[in-house]
Amino acid sequence: MHPLGEEDALIPRPRGALPVVCAVVLAVLITVGGIVFLSPEGMCGCIAMVTLILTLGPLLHGLCLLTEELLHHSNTRYRGRGLLSQVLQACGLGGKTLFAAVLSGLLLYLVGHPQPHECHCWVLCLLVSVLYTLFKSLGILSPSEVEVSDICEGRKMNVAHGLAWSFYLGYLHLVLPHLENSIAAFRASHQSSSVWRRGSRKLLILIPLNSIVTHKLEDEDSNISFYDNLPNTEIDRAGVRGRVYKHSVYRVTDENGEAHDCVCEYATPLLTMYRMSHESSAAFGESERRQQVLLFYRTLQEILEQSLECRNHYKLILLNDNHEDDPHFLSKTILRHLQQQENEEFCVTPPPHQEMAHPLVRPMLNAENGIYHNSDPMSREPTIQMSLPQSLKVPVENTDHYGK
Repeated sequence: MHPLGEEDALIPRPRGALPVVCAVVLAVLITVGGIVFLSPEGMCGCIAMVTLILTLGPLLHGLCLLTEELLHHSNTRYRGRGLLSQVLQACGLGGKTLFAAVLSGLLLYLVGHPQPHECHCWVLCLLVSVLYTLFKSLGILSPSEVEVSDICEGRKMNVAHGLAWSFYLGYLHLVLPHLENSIAAFRASHQSSSVWRRGSRKLLILIPLNSIVTHKLEDEDSNISFYDNLPNTEIDRAGVRGRVYKHSVYRVTDENGEAHDCVCEYATPLLTMYRMSHESSAAFGESERRQQVLLFYRTLQEILEQSLECRNHYKLILLNDNHEDDPHFLSKTILRHLQQQENEEFCVTPPPHQEMAHPLVRPMLNAENGIYHNSDPMSREPTIQMSLPQSLKVPVENTDHYGK
């Protein structure tokens, strides 16, 4: 444990503007020195030429990034927005870099191309180094949004990655292994009622793209009603004895009036994303929030698919936000996923009457092992025939009594 007085020495402070000041001072010194040894027109021409060289590279690289974004990510990452609204900015084809390139080209046109004797090699080397440092510090040559996003996704540095791992390790990894026992205890305590005749025994995790979470599902859709809570799961966690984790059972009514029971809840990290997008100090806008929600869904899905403890105990449901005209969008989406789960489930050991491939063919009992099998070799339902283990000792015939 460190004393309280040493906290200032341990906690890093935000980085300041000292690199920018140093770069500006260095550029001024080199420019003044170049004007002394060269003519002002020649020095301005050299500066314009070096600036154009430094900015053309990022602009050409931005065109390469633009090709990738338009062909593969215009709908998923930018929701089909206009070319000039967001995609060009994200690829670095707008703002400071484009302004610097246009200004240097205009200056080079007005001053004229410098002659070879006016731009010595040592002057070019110094100007390239100094102007690169200056433009890098001012953000003119900073990475584009696409490059930053690629780096953050590749190194798992996004907000979505941290929230997905926190949601898994701090909640799902703890409660999903106990979900089946909780549902069994719940059904045992509600045997007199018509509970869970139809529905799913998985945890349905709702992930809306707009990250708008309602605390009561029945407030969002009238076809959904709260039924009861599952038995609490108590786990000693981080110094808290018997920390309580609970799930709610909801009853979803379809168009025919039939009730489907399920354990359903929103992904709570979406509340954090929504609050961050409304805090100016978080620098987390609505467009970034939507992108982070999609990354959260993808990351959480990858994590859960590799978790043996959570397998077959969950279902992620991604909710689109284009459903303002449908008041029962949530219930329809849940019912569609429930129907999909019912179609995916099948009986591992079908009943005997389903094993008959033909009504005239009847199963016969194997006298040795007592197992039914179909006598029709063309039966659609294959059966496993087993025989009881027999002794390896071969009986020996003894005929000595005939010789007596």
